[in-house]
Amino acid sequence: MKPLVTVYSRSGCHLCENAEVTLAGLTEELNFELEIKLIDGSPELEKLYGHEVPVIHIDGEHHDFFRVDVERFKSCLYTHRQRQ
Repeated sequence: MKPLVTVYSRSGCHLCENAEVTLAGLTEELNFELEIKLIDGSPELEKLYGHEVPVIHIDGEHHDFFRVDVERFKSCLYTHRQRQ
């Protein structure tokens, strides 16, 4: 089963757009599903992630925020798969 990578994002956020494009470019190579969740209009998500977007989770576990470090992401995804 492919890991699910979720990006908590906000409309008009350039850091979010960069993270989404970077991760979308890695989905085939690293074999994972990508889900984008906009926090706009959700008080709960705004409270959790409003000042840190984009926030990236791998199968529900917090991975990182603000920017995608590709090597760190690859390493974390590999470690995550080892624990499955």
